[in-house]
Amino acid sequence: MNSLDAFAEQKLAALEAGALRRRLTTTGRGPDSAATRGGRTMVSFSCNDYLGLSQHPRVIAAAQAAVAAHGAGAGGSRLVTGNHAILGELEARLAAHKGKEAAMVFGSGYLANLGITPALAGSGDLVLLDELSHACMWAGARLSGARVLTFRHNDMDDLRSVLAANRAGHGRALLLTERIFSMDGDRAPMDDILSIAGDFDAWTLVDDAHGLGVVEDGPRAPLEMGTLSKSLGSYGGYLCASRAVIDLLTSRARSFIYTTGLPPASAAAALEALVILEEEPDRCARPLALARRFTARLGLPAAESAVVPVLVGEAQQALDLSTKLEAEGFLVVAIRPPTVPAGTARLRVAFSAAHSESQVDALSEAVARLTAG
Repeated sequence: MNSLDAFAEQKLAALEAGALRRRLTTTGRGPDSAATRGGRTMVSFSCNDYLGLSQHPRVIAAAQAAVAAHGAGAGGSRLVTGNHAILGELEARLAAHKGKEAAMVFGSGYLANLGITPALAGSGDLVLLDELSHACMWAGARLSGARVLTFRHNDMDDLRSVLAANRAGHGRALLLTERIFSMDGDRAPMDDILSIAGDFDAWTLVDDAHGLGVVEDGPRAPLEMGTLSKSLGSYGGYLCASRAVIDLLTSRARSFIYTTGLPPASAAAALEALVILEEEPDRCARPLALARRFTARLGLPAAESAVVPVLVGEAQQALDLSTKLEAEGFLVVAIRPPTVPAGTARLRVAFSAAHSESQVDALSEAVARLTAG
C-alpha cells in the first residue's frame, strides 16, 4: 500500500471508530416529501425543500423550458460568456424581495460566502462570527486574511464585549451570522445585532439560507445572502446589497469571477419559485406551523423555524435512532461532529409545506416511543 492510501485508510478507521464516517446512500425524491431507498418508500424529514417547490409543476416547467431554449449549461464565467437574461431577471426579483438595490447570483451558497467576505475584508481588518456560523462563512473569513474572532452564540453582551475590546486598531470590520441557524433552528436577534454593529461601524452579513420565505421578518442587514437550493427548490446562491457593493463584487469576488455561471434551468426554476413564494403566504407559513405542532406534541421548546433539533448526545446513538426511524418509514438524518459540537449529536428534523399533519403526528409518536426511557 502506498503512503497516500495508507493515510486514507488510517483516517477512515479513526472515523469509523468514532461513528463519524460519512457514506452516500442512493435516495430518490418525489412529491409530498416522499423518499425512496432500497425499494422502500418513506417520508423524508431531512430535506431543505421547505416550501415543496422543487416538485412544483410550474417550477419544473420553467426549468424544462429554459433547457429547451438555452441548453443545459452556461458555458463559462458570466464575465466571459456574457450575462444570461434569466440571471438578470432573477437578480432583480431577489433584490426587490430583500428591499435592496441589486443582487448577485453565485454558483452556490457556499461559493457566495467564499467570495463575499474576502472581497470586503483583508489584512488589517476584523471579521467576527457567531460561533455556530456555517462552515462556508468560516471558510470565507479565513480566506480573507483578516483577523477572525468569534462571539458566543446569540450572546449580545459577548458580541459587544468582543467588539469593544478588538474593534480599535482594525480598518474595516465584518460581522457574520445566520438568520436561522441550520443545525439548531433558532433565530439570530437581528435588531440587537444591527444596533451593536452600527455602534462599532461593523458591516453585517446575514446568511438567510434557512429563513427565506419561511422566517425572514425583521430588519434587513446591509449584506443579505442566501441560497436558491432550499425554499426556492433549485440550486445556486445570492447576495443582495447596494448597487455599489454588487458592482464592487463583480470585480472582486473570486468565486464569482472564476467559476461557470449558473445553468439557465436552475435560474429559471428559482425565478418561478420566488414568484410562487410571494404569491402564496399560506404556503410560507405552513413549515413553521408544522414544526410547532411537532415540538408541542413532544414537549420541546416551541420551534422558531422549519428546523427542529432532537438532541441525542453521542454520534452512535444518533445513528441508531435514525436507523430505527428509517425502519418505520421516516428519513431523518443524524447530525454528528464536526458539524455540531461533540456530545450534541442529534436528529435534524426539517419541516416542509409538502408535509401533512398526519405525517408530522406519526413522526412525533415514533420519536416519543423510541426515545422513551
